[in-house]
Amino acid sequence: MSPVLALDADGVLVDYVQGYAAAWERAFGERPALKDPQGYGPLDRWDVPWLAGQAHARFRAQFDAAFWRSLPAMPGAVQACHRLHAAGFDLVCVTAMDAAFEAARLECLRACGFPIERVVAVPHGEGPQSPKAAALEGLGACALVDDYAPYLRGLPPGVHPALIVRAGPGCPNVGQALVHAKSQHEDLAGFSDYWIEAGQT
Repeated sequence: MSPVLALDADGVLVDYVQGYAAAWERAFGERPALKDPQGYGPLDRWDVPWLAGQAHARFRAQFDAAFWRSLPAMPGAVQACHRLHAAGFDLVCVTAMDAAFEAARLECLRACGFPIERVVAVPHGEGPQSPKAAALEGLGACALVDDYAPYLRGLPPGVHPALIVRAGPGCPNVGQALVHAKSQHEDLAGFSDYWIEAGQT
Protein backbone atom coordinates (compact mmCIF):
# COMPACT_ATOMS: atom_id res chain seq x y z
CA MET A 1 0.00 0.00 0.00
CA SER A 2 1.12 3.56 -0.70
CA PRO A 3 2.08 5.69 2.31
CA VAL A 4 -0.66 8.13 3.28
CA LEU A 5 -0.10 11.88 3.47
CA ALA A 6 -2.85 13.77 5.28
CA LEU A 7 -3.42 17.32 4.02
CA ASP A 8 -5.51 20.05 5.60
CA ALA A 9 -7.85 21.86 3.22
CA ASP A 10 -8.36 25.54 4.06
CA GLY A 11 -5.12 27.46 3.73
CA VAL A 12 -3.21 24.42 2.46
CA LEU A 13 -5.16 23.05 -0.51
CA VAL A 14 -7.89 25.67 -1.04
CA ASP A 15 -8.32 29.36 -0.29
CA TYR A 16 -11.12 29.81 2.24
CA VAL A 17 -10.30 33.50 2.66
CA GLN A 18 -11.02 34.21 -1.01
CA GLY A 19 -14.20 32.14 -0.75
CA TYR A 20 -15.26 34.25 2.23
CA ALA A 21 -14.99 37.43 0.14
CA ALA A 22 -17.10 35.86 -2.61
CA ALA A 23 -19.72 34.81 -0.05
CA TRP A 24 -19.81 38.36 1.31
CA GLU A 25 -20.36 39.72 -2.19
CA ARG A 26 -23.24 37.28 -2.80
CA ALA A 27 -24.86 38.25 0.49
CA PHE A 28 -24.46 42.03 0.32
CA GLY A 29 -23.80 42.83 -3.34
CA GLU A 30 -20.32 44.26 -2.86
CA ARG A 31 -16.92 42.62 -2.56
CA PRO A 32 -15.21 43.66 0.69
CA ALA A 33 -12.22 45.97 0.52
CA LEU A 34 -8.80 44.50 1.19
CA LYS A 35 -7.46 45.39 4.64
CA ASP A 36 -4.19 43.44 4.66
CA PRO A 37 -3.05 41.09 1.86
CA GLN A 38 -1.15 39.00 4.42
CA GLY A 39 -4.02 38.64 6.89
CA TYR A 40 -4.37 35.05 8.14
CA GLY A 41 -8.14 34.84 8.50
CA PRO A 42 -11.03 36.58 6.74
CA LEU A 43 -11.38 39.32 9.34
CA ASP A 44 -7.63 39.95 9.16
CA ARG A 45 -7.65 40.07 5.34
CA TRP A 46 -10.88 41.95 4.57
CA ASP A 47 -12.27 45.24 5.83
CA VAL A 48 -15.57 43.88 7.11
CA PRO A 49 -17.56 44.54 10.29
CA TRP A 50 -18.73 42.04 12.85
CA LEU A 51 -22.24 40.96 12.01
CA ALA A 52 -25.22 40.27 14.21
CA GLY A 53 -28.90 39.52 13.87
CA GLN A 54 -30.42 39.31 10.40
CA ALA A 55 -27.21 40.44 8.66
CA HIS A 56 -25.29 37.60 10.30
CA ALA A 57 -27.97 35.05 9.38
CA ARG A 58 -28.02 36.32 5.80
CA PHE A 59 -24.27 35.93 5.52
CA ARG A 60 -24.06 32.51 7.19
CA ALA A 61 -26.69 31.22 4.76
CA GLN A 62 -24.06 31.56 2.03
CA PHE A 63 -21.93 28.81 3.59
CA ASP A 64 -23.84 25.94 2.01
CA ALA A 65 -22.68 23.00 -0.09
CA ALA A 66 -22.30 25.28 -3.12
CA PHE A 67 -19.84 27.42 -1.14
CA TRP A 68 -17.66 24.44 -0.19
CA ARG A 69 -17.69 23.21 -3.79
CA SER A 70 -16.53 26.57 -5.13
CA LEU A 71 -13.31 27.40 -3.27
CA PRO A 72 -10.25 28.10 -5.46
CA ALA A 73 -6.99 26.19 -5.08
CA MET A 74 -4.13 27.80 -3.18
CA PRO A 75 -1.35 28.93 -5.55
CA GLY A 76 0.87 25.99 -6.51
CA ALA A 77 -1.07 23.48 -4.40
CA VAL A 78 -2.43 21.35 -7.26
CA GLN A 79 1.02 21.01 -8.81
CA ALA A 80 2.55 20.16 -5.42
CA CYS A 81 -0.01 17.40 -4.89
CA HIS A 82 0.68 15.91 -8.31
CA ARG A 83 4.39 15.80 -7.43
CA LEU A 84 3.63 13.98 -4.18
CA HIS A 85 1.22 11.61 -5.90
CA ALA A 86 3.77 10.83 -8.60
CA ALA A 87 6.32 10.12 -5.86
CA GLY A 88 4.05 7.33 -4.61
CA PHE A 89 1.93 8.92 -1.88
CA ASP A 90 -1.79 8.42 -1.31
CA LEU A 91 -3.14 11.90 -0.54
CA VAL A 92 -6.09 12.22 1.84
CA CYS A 93 -7.69 15.51 2.89
CA VAL A 94 -8.29 15.59 6.65
CA THR A 95 -10.28 18.73 7.40
CA ALA A 96 -12.02 20.27 10.41
CA MET A 97 -15.52 21.01 9.14
CA ASP A 98 -19.16 19.94 9.36
CA ALA A 99 -19.34 16.34 8.12
CA ALA A 100 -22.45 17.26 6.11
CA PHE A 101 -20.18 19.08 3.64
CA GLU A 102 -17.57 16.34 3.28
CA ALA A 103 -18.85 15.33 -0.18
CA ALA A 104 -18.95 18.97 -1.34
CA ARG A 105 -15.33 19.39 -0.28
CA LEU A 106 -14.30 16.33 -2.28
CA GLU A 107 -16.17 17.68 -5.33
CA CYS A 108 -14.24 20.95 -4.95
CA LEU A 109 -10.87 19.19 -4.80
CA ARG A 110 -11.68 17.10 -7.85
CA ALA A 111 -12.85 20.17 -9.78
CA CYS A 112 -9.61 21.98 -8.93
CA GLY A 113 -7.61 19.04 -10.29
CA PHE A 114 -6.19 17.62 -7.07
CA PRO A 115 -5.22 13.92 -7.18
CA ILE A 116 -7.26 13.34 -4.02
CA GLU A 117 -10.09 10.83 -3.78
CA ARG A 118 -10.89 10.89 -0.08
CA VAL A 119 -11.92 13.55 2.41
CA VAL A 120 -12.22 12.90 6.14
CA ALA A 121 -14.13 15.58 8.07
CA VAL A 122 -13.50 15.94 11.80
CA PRO A 123 -15.04 18.35 14.34
CA HIS A 124 -13.25 21.52 15.34
CA GLY A 125 -11.74 21.22 18.80
CA GLU A 126 -9.24 22.50 21.33
CA GLY A 127 -7.33 20.69 24.05
CA PRO A 128 -4.12 18.69 24.45
CA GLN A 129 -4.70 16.52 21.37
CA SER A 130 -5.52 17.50 17.81
CA PRO A 131 -9.09 16.71 16.72
CA LYS A 132 -7.43 15.13 13.68
CA ALA A 133 -5.40 12.62 15.72
CA ALA A 134 -7.88 9.73 15.62
CA ALA A 135 -8.42 10.09 11.88
CA LEU A 136 -4.67 10.11 11.27
CA GLU A 137 -4.23 6.96 13.32
CA GLY A 138 -7.03 5.24 11.41
CA LEU A 139 -5.46 6.20 8.09
CA GLY A 140 -1.97 5.15 9.16
CA ALA A 141 -0.77 8.55 7.93
CA CYS A 142 2.95 9.28 7.82
CA ALA A 143 2.48 13.07 7.98
CA LEU A 144 -0.07 15.82 8.51
CA VAL A 145 0.36 19.10 6.65
CA ASP A 146 -1.66 21.87 8.30
CA ASP A 147 -1.59 25.68 8.50
CA TYR A 148 -2.93 25.77 12.08
CA ALA A 149 -0.19 24.86 14.57
CA PRO A 150 -2.54 23.89 17.44
CA TYR A 151 -3.88 21.05 15.26
CA LEU A 152 -0.39 19.51 15.18
CA ARG A 153 -0.42 18.80 18.91
CA GLY A 154 -0.70 15.28 20.29
CA LEU A 155 -0.45 13.45 16.96
CA PRO A 156 0.03 9.66 16.92
CA PRO A 157 3.62 8.38 16.96
CA GLY A 158 5.09 8.19 13.48
CA VAL A 159 3.03 11.10 12.09
CA HIS A 160 5.30 13.94 10.95
CA PRO A 161 3.68 17.29 11.91
CA ALA A 162 4.39 19.76 9.06
CA LEU A 163 3.30 23.39 9.37
CA ILE A 164 2.44 25.76 6.53
CA VAL A 165 3.44 28.91 8.39
CA ARG A 166 1.33 31.59 6.63
CA ALA A 167 2.72 34.32 8.90
CA GLY A 168 0.72 37.55 8.97
CA PRO A 169 -1.79 39.52 11.06
CA GLY A 170 -3.99 37.20 13.08
CA CYS A 171 -1.77 34.17 12.54
CA PRO A 172 -1.86 31.68 15.45
CA ASN A 173 1.44 30.09 14.40
CA VAL A 174 3.65 31.93 16.87
CA GLY A 175 5.44 31.31 20.14
CA GLN A 176 4.79 28.04 21.93
CA ALA A 177 2.41 26.85 19.21
CA LEU A 178 5.43 26.28 16.96
CA VAL A 179 6.86 23.55 19.21
CA HIS A 180 4.32 21.13 17.72
CA ALA A 181 5.78 21.44 14.20
CA LYS A 182 8.63 19.15 13.18
CA SER A 183 9.06 21.09 9.92
CA GLN A 184 7.87 24.47 8.68
CA HIS A 185 7.15 25.52 5.09
CA GLU A 186 5.97 28.60 3.25
CA ASP A 187 3.38 26.64 1.27
CA LEU A 188 2.50 23.14 0.08
CA ALA A 189 5.02 23.39 -2.75
CA GLY A 190 7.73 23.97 -0.16
CA PHE A 191 6.59 20.92 1.79
CA SER A 192 6.55 18.74 -1.33
CA ASP A 193 10.11 19.78 -2.20
CA TYR A 194 11.26 19.02 1.34
CA TRP A 195 9.43 15.70 1.63
CA ILE A 196 10.49 14.32 -1.73
CA GLU A 197 14.08 15.51 -1.51
CA ALA A 198 14.37 13.99 1.96
CA GLY A 199 13.40 10.64 0.43
CA GLN A 200 10.33 10.18 2.64
CA THR A 201 8.83 7.33 0.61
